[in-house]
Amino acid sequence: MATQPLDEQERAEGELTRPSPRRDRRRRAAATDLRRGPGDLGENHPAADPTQVTGAQTAGDAQTAGDDRAPASHHPAGVSAGLAALRAALRHVPGTPGVYRMLDRKGDALYVGKARNLKARVQNYTHVAGLSNRLRRMVAETASLEIVVTHTEAEALLLECNMIKRLMPRYNVLLRDDKSFPLIHITAGHDFPQLTKFRGARTREGVYFGPFASAGAVNRTLITLQKAFLLRSCSDSVFNNRTRPCLLFQIKRCSAPCVGHIGPQDYGRLIDEAQAFLRGRSRDVQQHLAIDMEKAAEALDFEAAALIRDRIRALSLVQGHQDIHVGGIADADVIAAYQAGGHTCVQVFFFRAGQNWGNRAYFPSHDGQLSAEEVLTAFVGQFYDNRPKPPLVLLSHPLVEQELVEEALSLGGPRVSLAVPRRGDKKRLVDRILLTAREALGRRLAESSTQRQLLDGVAAAFGLEPPLSRIEVYDNSHIQGTNAVGAMIVAGPDGLVKGAYRKFNIRGIASGRLHPPIAGATGPTLSRDAGEGAERSEAGEGLAAGSLPPQASEGRGRREVAQPDAGTVEPTAGGDDYAMMAEVLRRRFARALKEDPERERGGWPDLVLIDGGLGQLHAAQAVMAELGVEDVAIAGIAKGPDRNAGRERFFLPGREPFSFEPRDPVLYFLQRLRDEAHRFAIGTHRARRQKAIGRSPLDDIAGIGARRKQALLRYFGSARAVARAGLADLERADGISKTVAKTVYEYFHAVDE
Repeated sequence: MATQPLDEQERAEGELTRPSPRRDRRRRAAATDLRRGPGDLGENHPAADPTQVTGAQTAGDAQTAGDDRAPASHHPAGVSAGLAALRAALRHVPGTPGVYRMLDRKGDALYVGKARNLKARVQNYTHVAGLSNRLRRMVAETASLEIVVTHTEAEALLLECNMIKRLMPRYNVLLRDDKSFPLIHITAGHDFPQLTKFRGARTREGVYFGPFASAGAVNRTLITLQKAFLLRSCSDSVFNNRTRPCLLFQIKRCSAPCVGHIGPQDYGRLIDEAQAFLRGRSRDVQQHLAIDMEKAAEALDFEAAALIRDRIRALSLVQGHQDIHVGGIADADVIAAYQAGGHTCVQVFFFRAGQNWGNRAYFPSHDGQLSAEEVLTAFVGQFYDNRPKPPLVLLSHPLVEQELVEEALSLGGPRVSLAVPRRGDKKRLVDRILLTAREALGRRLAESSTQRQLLDGVAAAFGLEPPLSRIEVYDNSHIQGTNAVGAMIVAGPDGLVKGAYRKFNIRGIASGRLHPPIAGATGPTLSRDAGEGAERSEAGEGLAAGSLPPQASEGRGRREVAQPDAGTVEPTAGGDDYAMMAEVLRRRFARALKEDPERERGGWPDLVLIDGGLGQLHAAQAVMAELGVEDVAIAGIAKGPDRNAGRERFFLPGREPFSFEPRDPVLYFLQRLRDEAHRFAIGTHRARRQKAIGRSPLDDIAGIGARRKQALLRYFGSARAVARAGLADLERADGISKTVAKTVYEYFHAVDE
């Protein structure tokens, strides 16, 4: 039976190992492989010899058929120190199942592996002649070994996957994008249950449906359910305080149970129909609705008939997109891995009740010599760690020790079957998803190649040494100094690194305490008030009098801009943008100096880009000089006249400002980075502002948590009524003891006094 095409609905922001210049030849070979077709991954990437490696550690350190061998002295520092550490640890390693961790001299995890026999497995690392270059490097860096003994090898596999996700060891296959999947939750314990989106552990009572591949997929399904079944999505507090129907009732996406437009019995029928639809019985639901529509038309209730007709249309639309009708598949995940050029894309499709609930692409970080089977083995273990598992998982490649992985996934729950289909509809479905993985990897490699060219262009324009591996862009957001936040985004050879984004709640501005000016630093004074002769802020993007001396510079696509006269602007009301930027940079790099003074962890930027003009640049320079960080390049990007895009000016220390040609790709790239930082800062500010708007005085009372707060609001109706209540009245509220009532009473009366 043919299946409809499965397009990639969502692409995750997964992390890919950063390519290096040495991999250019491999990348070109990858592009050739992608043009030829998927091919047989097993032949291109032979699996490890199972006699060489025990269990799931093959995902991280198995040997491939083409692995190079070199003398033990190949590593500059040799492996003698690491061998001595391993041999010393061997005296205390038991011959039982368990997990071992190799640690470097700083105590950071290099590798996490599991073994059926820990002593035999660790002893294998002491036979240097049989190790690959990669494993020699790992042994050379090893300073100590830690073990955890388990009862069975399956338990060791689960513990290994959990530790890899938590410790992120350098030599393991890493699933970096590991955020939870959204679910649909129908609440319990209410006459009119709520339909809502949910993430996290299933601790609340009710019925859950999912997982969905993305927030977009679950939102589309929620809208369909609202149109088809008219279920409420408001919270209980909103529901209890409504006096008239909301807008969702007016647009026919809610039955308005909050004001009695529908009774509990009829609403319960809608809940049953919605659950039947989510369990795959959509055709039965449509047939029942069609009968109801005919009855309404025969009774001349054409308005009700039209409403039911619209509900049927909504169901038909989503059914056409989600139904797949592959024989034998009800609840299953389909996982396919495609490799090219030492990189892997893993596509995961979710099918529940015969419906396609979306897909997500992953690009795990791993050594380029690992085969698709090894990468997939590590991926499956980490992917299903602390996640609900379907009864069936279809795979594009057999896993290393697949029976052991099945046993581990089935511990503490229903049995999970792993299968690699060889023929029929399931085989065609897996092949189609494998093609989706191939196309996603092709796009990823193409984007990465373009990204490298753009980074090289940035390096040439700013006079930096290529290749650039990390650019950090900073921006602030506030309204007259209130709810001030700073934001940092990160870009690298593989695009935006969203896992490295950071938010900063500005502390000094909010409290009126600014960091004192830095003695001897050139640039603006970091104070709240800017007096006569102060430098212009980002809004004006002017240049300071006596700014850094201009220097002749050459670069691709740049036009030198004449330096305008110094000017003054009114002081920034309610907030100092210079001080905000200084605080953000001070906190970011002070922490970096504390956590990684030797700069060995790869978290230091090659370029810091400030959204602002020369004043912001001087503020950043002053902070870097204060902290002693003088080898990180800093630049400012300021909007041109009339704030027109395409006329941006760029400021660097010791050089005149310059602009790119209007159609320069590097300019577009830097604009995108600036806009992404602005978007992230604005979103953070809005979230903080919204949280402040919804804040209650009860939140500031010691001993009043969410439950007691709700009890007080339910009893008194508002925080103002709580503040006016007497001590005896407070004690009458559910869950409020005499001690708590006294605390609340004294808090409000102390405020009044």
